[in-house]
Amino acid sequence: MKYPKEYLEEIKARLKVSTVVSKNVSLKKRGKEYVGLSPFKNEKTPSFTVNDEKEFYHCFATSEHGNIFDFVMKTQNLRFGEAVKYLSNLAGMQPYIFSKQDEEREKKWKIYSSIYNQYVNFYHDELLKNDIYSNVRDYLKNRSLNKDQVKKFKIGYVDKNPKFFEILSKNFNNEELLETGLFYFDEKKKIYIERFRGRLIFPINNISGQPIALGGRIIEKSDFFAKYINSPETLFFKKGSNLYNLDFARKLSNKVNNIFLVEGYMDVVGLSKNGIENAVANLGTSLTEKQISILNQFFDDIVICFDADESGYKAALRAAENSIVNLKPEKQISFLFLPDKEDPDSFVNKNGMNFFIDYSKQNKISIHQFIFNHYKKNTTNNPSSMAIFDKKLRSIANTIKDSYIKKYVLEYFLEKIYELTPNINQNKKNFFVKKTKSLETTKKHYYESKSLTGVELKEFSLIYLIISNPKIIQEHLHLIENIKLFSEVNKQIFEKIIDKLKSGDELSINKLDIDNQLIEKIHKFAPIKHILKKKTYNKNKHEIIELLDDITRDLNNYDLEYRIQELESKFSRDLSETTFNELKELKKKQNIN
Repeated sequence: MKYPKEYLEEIKARLKVSTVVSKNVSLKKRGKEYVGLSPFKNEKTPSFTVNDEKEFYHCFATSEHGNIFDFVMKTQNLRFGEAVKYLSNLAGMQPYIFSKQDEEREKKWKIYSSIYNQYVNFYHDELLKNDIYSNVRDYLKNRSLNKDQVKKFKIGYVDKNPKFFEILSKNFNNEELLETGLFYFDEKKKIYIERFRGRLIFPINNISGQPIALGGRIIEKSDFFAKYINSPETLFFKKGSNLYNLDFARKLSNKVNNIFLVEGYMDVVGLSKNGIENAVANLGTSLTEKQISILNQFFDDIVICFDADESGYKAALRAAENSIVNLKPEKQISFLFLPDKEDPDSFVNKNGMNFFIDYSKQNKISIHQFIFNHYKKNTTNNPSSMAIFDKKLRSIANTIKDSYIKKYVLEYFLEKIYELTPNINQNKKNFFVKKTKSLETTKKHYYESKSLTGVELKEFSLIYLIISNPKIIQEHLHLIENIKLFSEVNKQIFEKIIDKLKSGDELSINKLDIDNQLIEKIHKFAPIKHILKKKTYNKNKHEIIELLDDITRDLNNYDLEYRIQELESKFSRDLSETTFNELKELKKKQNIN
């Protein structure tokens, strides 16, 4: 249902953008505008501006831009209707009433929410105050949890023979109680049963902090009951769209850049107790695209840390293959594997916060590294196995939606496969056997490549492509004449090659006045060389031009990014309209590219 335009305009008229934004961001007045640190990115220099006169905010760090409705939706992860309700209340207006269907849903939500709040509060108080649950409190102490953590996460305990259904039945009918998923009807015994009887309960809240579901854990060993159970899906709870502790963790996104995604409720609570509060847990299902998308709204680096057992590893692999689809250039997804038989809760309790954080920094691996390493482990040294390996990695790379990430992940996979170069035909005596580099040579190569920047490597690829295909490039000189290179040495080499090609003469690198060591360096480190080794690229002119287009587009984007950074720095000092308009134009070009 659409809100009337007049109603939305009245909200905007009653509320300044700075009034709404200042609820989340500390703003300072500068001229006609306000500036502050971006709520969308962890930063030290203010790049976030608010203009009340023009009724918009703009973040130069992330390109986020919009009005008060956009701001509330993006910072609080609310739907448009929820943002309107929040802002109308802030503006002192009555909520807008829609159709009977909308009224019915709202009525159901109030009943649902009321039942959950009563249920959670009752069993939380019972755990804290009722002496008959001293054994449960002892269990929590043995798990290194104190009263502060129990209160913070509102943990409760449901008796083995509970009777709270009867209490709730005085104010709610059976259908309303069943719709919460807290109860079910036993057809054999003809009675209503509490789903979480005999379990610790962990309230799962929506983004606004209201309980909408529960996770339950038994505290005694049992061969008959699952250790953990979760609420079934309901009208107001979808497992794949929610995360445990997200309502609290999202508020930390202005302070920290990363979020730990773990498997269990106890992992989140244990990390929190040890000072690591930026943690959430998925809800007993495989990680979904929706959950990754939600986390990406608040954090740039998602660190997935599942239990160090077989099921945890399998869950991590599923998570990797599901989440790489939505990988973005400005976002990272990493995996952290703990020592054998450890989970985040036990590991942080043994070693403390600082050790856990240091261990994470030193041992986490990127999502594409994890995927490659997994399938490499399951590959044997024969042509069939290597072919399957190659095909699988290509298919995974091709699922990635972002074209830039797809290209570089595929390039990474192909380069790593090339490095393996196994001897797959041992029957031929003269078959080429790849020489193993000595340890010192390998170290030297590693440190040399590590010192090169991304733009230098891209320039190496451009020059390598040209000197490997001079005739094709000579026919299409117009494609590279205006390319800007950044490193002085590469720029000089590039200019000499271009001058030679323009003359119409045959290109011979040996005859140009270029240091041979520089050419060797380009041959050694140009990432594109592994792609060009494939025969199709050597024969197909269109493929070469396509690669050239990719490289030139990337170098143009490097140039744009550099100019944008300069203007953003300038704008943070002068806040001029001219600088702002220049920035907008460059951002448009960046989006087109």
